[in-house]
Amino acid sequence: MATGYLDLLRAPHVGRLLGSTLLGRLPNGVASLAVLLFVRAEGGSYGLAGVLVAGYGVATAVGQPLLGRLVDLYGQPRVLLPAALCSTTAMGALAVAGVGSPALALTLMLLAGLTTPPLEGALRALWPSVLNHREDRVHRAYALEAVAQEVIFAGGPLVVMLCVAQWSEGAALLIVNGAGLLGALSVALSGPSRRWRSAPREAHWLGALRSRGLLALLGGFFFVGGALGAIAVAAVAYADTHGNELVATYLHSGLGVGALLGGLAYGARQWPGEPERRLRLLVAALAACYLPLALVPSGVVVMTLLSVLAGVFLAPALACAFVVIDRHAPRGTVTEAFSWLVTTFGVGAAMGTGAVGPVIERGGEDAGYALSGVAGLLALAVLWLTRNVLAAPRPVAVAVAGSENDRNAAPEPRFRTEDRA
Repeated sequence: MATGYLDLLRAPHVGRLLGSTLLGRLPNGVASLAVLLFVRAEGGSYGLAGVLVAGYGVATAVGQPLLGRLVDLYGQPRVLLPAALCSTTAMGALAVAGVGSPALALTLMLLAGLTTPPLEGALRALWPSVLNHREDRVHRAYALEAVAQEVIFAGGPLVVMLCVAQWSEGAALLIVNGAGLLGALSVALSGPSRRWRSAPREAHWLGALRSRGLLALLGGFFFVGGALGAIAVAAVAYADTHGNELVATYLHSGLGVGALLGGLAYGARQWPGEPERRLRLLVAALAACYLPLALVPSGVVVMTLLSVLAGVFLAPALACAFVVIDRHAPRGTVTEAFSWLVTTFGVGAAMGTGAVGPVIERGGEDAGYALSGVAGLLALAVLWLTRNVLAAPRPVAVAVAGSENDRNAAPEPRFRTEDRA
């Protein structure tokens, strides 16, 4: 297993692109914590912090697919560079101006979120050309990227807390976003990013969303995100019951460890069969592993082990979803399609977080964990009911010449002339 990943990382540009993308996504991964700490240090209320964080999240959800479409149209550097500069400048302005003017603070947060560069979608669009369109290596890269996301979730908050301890909350905001800017610049200025061109596309106002297969996948992963949002809050409620805030950290870390182990194992081999069918099996396993959490055993060690189990199939499901998106995205919309997954997953997590609060108040943390299991089953139901829509796309005989990223030659969905942009 280690040999396969080492060979992948030794391939030209892979280490730089993966590391730079993770660094560039650091601000987005720790924004909630960094902004909350900054607002409180400035004397602002938790309510104001919540509004700012929510505004940033909504703006990011809107901005990712829009910027992804621009990347497909105009190339990566022309979009990633100005977006990264704008987002970092807005966050820096917030760190300097403070929260004395809530309206200004919210405006800056909205601007920072709206212009967050779509690095996830950009990286996934690069893998086929960087890895010479070798299917086994591309799939392994998707798995490694899904695993690497756990590094952000686990290590990002630690970076923020170290900066706060060493300097201040404002300095933490500046340092994290400065690091994110460097990561985005490193990706955008790399050779593969500068050379990459999307395949020619037909104009359509729906863009990537005109693919019914993509819509089906996004519907399923909306509920996967909802399950994770519910688990995050239920873990805090479980920790409160045990009178120890660190328990929530153990449970969250357990999810991360499970995802890391599962992702590494999944990417270590080439899987036979169609990825669409494999995705349904992985989501079924994911939902099945969420259900035991509702037992909420009193032993923290046992609950932590159940959290590890709940995370095992997350990274494999995401890695497989990347492959399915790559197969179903209409030609010329690959970055936008991947960005829609980021948006849908994030919105689902936010909805799960919001829905589980009242559930826990009425039924306790076991009801909260049960809600995550229900969300997992709903994700499976969506993918199962749309299995015909998500059937493997039929290849077409004619490929577009000169395209850096004509990966799948998937057939274009039919649409009427009046639907064109």
